Amino acid sequence: MEPKYYRQTKPFRVPTIDNKLIEEHFGLASTRTGAFSVAHMVAPPNWSEPHQKPAFDEITIVIRGRKQIEVDGDVIELNAGETLLVKAGARVKYSNPFDEESEYWSVCVPAFDINTVNREGE
Repeated sequence: MEPKYYRQTKPFRVPTIDNKLIEEHFGLASTRTGAFSVAHMVAPPNWSEPHQKPAFDEITIVIRGRKQIEVDGDVIELNAGETLLVKAGARVKYSNPFDEESEYWSVCVPAFDINTVNREGE
């Protein structure tokens, strides 16, 4: 019988080269969960990643600092306590152009997949 819950005590730490902390609690890398993923992240000051057109919805929940998100040309500054849903297929760029860390959670439906994030230049 499959358990009715799963307690995550050791999230998968995604290796990065840009000093960004990514700890996936649930998802393809950590629990082989394909329906959704949940990750805790800390972006260092002046961090950014390329534009992308993911094949999944992504919810960002900022808990400390600020985060800048460009969605189809609109620039949104998300502050602590605020959330944003970016729908699959939107051209999006996540960044932290500020002089402080940005700490947030990300929920993707279906799960984040490096093969469907569709980053420009990769």
